[in-house]
Amino acid sequence: MTEHEKQPTAERDQAPRETHKETGEDHTRQDAPRESGAQVGTGVEGNGVPETAIPELVIISGMSGAGRSTAAKCLEDLGWFVVDNLPPALIPTMVELGARSQGNVARIAVVVDVRGRRFFDNLRESLADLDSRGVTRRIVFLESSDEALVRRFESVRRPHPLQGDGRIVDGIAAERQLLRELRGDADLVIDTSSLNVHELRAKMDAQFAGEEEPELRATVMSFGYKYGLPVDADLVVDCRFLPNPHWVPELRPFTGLNDEVASYVFNQPGAKEFLDRYAELLQLIATGYRREGKRYVTIAVGCTGGKHRSVAMSEKLAARLAAEGVETVVVHRDMGRE
Repeated sequence: MTEHEKQPTAERDQAPRETHKETGEDHTRQDAPRESGAQVGTGVEGNGVPETAIPELVIISGMSGAGRSTAAKCLEDLGWFVVDNLPPALIPTMVELGARSQGNVARIAVVVDVRGRRFFDNLRESLADLDSRGVTRRIVFLESSDEALVRRFESVRRPHPLQGDGRIVDGIAAERQLLRELRGDADLVIDTSSLNVHELRAKMDAQFAGEEEPELRATVMSFGYKYGLPVDADLVVDCRFLPNPHWVPELRPFTGLNDEVASYVFNQPGAKEFLDRYAELLQLIATGYRREGKRYVTIAVGCTGGKHRSVAMSEKLAARLAAEGVETVVVHRDMGRE
């Protein structure tokens, strides 16, 4: 082949590289498909990561002592992936990592505050970067009065992060000045001056929980009183008013998971009535827990050794809760310890 015949092919091979230098990203995907990394918020499917995989982003900021941690924990309970005190310059990277998770990290909340003040100047640049990539993001700003903030810092006997050698009010004033522009850009401002923890959680739920009622998760734990009360129990049920299968020789080797043992327990006077009435009581308690923002409850069901009565009652009680839409886990703490 002559040099003249080779030339067009060489020029054609070179043309995409020259075009890439001039026009950039779109040609990079075509000419270098082996490069890895999610193209966050471009509106184009890049490297196998569709735009729908881009996580929703919430940035939580505001005054120190105004409830940022409570707001973050609320979102965490609602299923958000929460990162506390992330340097603003790393927010786009966090979103990109979420986009690579194939939908496993669909919602990210980042807490940004003055503890990272040397990085704080990068926040506006990071927000502009996210906006240019089409990332859906919201800023939640927690506000509070000077009087409320001073009272809170004094109650925990901690200095304000910015007070230095001055007073608490000096640190508050410096922080307000630093956050002034961010407050103006906030999508949601919550004044917590007169709110308690439960009221703040209710406000966050109203904004981010959607129309669904906050989910309640329950752990039903059987235990033996002779081994001590579970330290993490919210509610304790005592089944020792029922006859003990331990004293029935043919039932002694088995546990409350055995059908014969369970039948023996629930054929005793008062057993079924107790289960029915306590399940009704739990419906009332669960409604109050949801209203107050409590997401997790541990119900401890005890008998002498944690082998027969408490195990059988825990299984039935857990089944009732699950039938009522409560996500329930059963744990038999002391079964097998004898």
